[in-house]
Amino acid sequence: MTDKKEDKSTWAIGGGLLAGVGAGFFFLPGSPLAFVGSIILGLGLGLIITSLLSRRGN
Repeated sequence: MTDKKEDKSTWAIGGGLLAGVGAGFFFLPGSPLAFVGSIILGLGLGLIITSLLSRRGN
């Protein structure tokens, strides 16, 4: 079992969210709804990566 200080799998959620915001700013002038969609997509991608990393750690 990994130590709480060594477990960085939860960082994927924040990283995915920031990537979604960054991609969303590209789409913002055209469609504000695409901005929100890219944020949700980034969050979902971060959650999937976190799930895969935590499964690998066990």
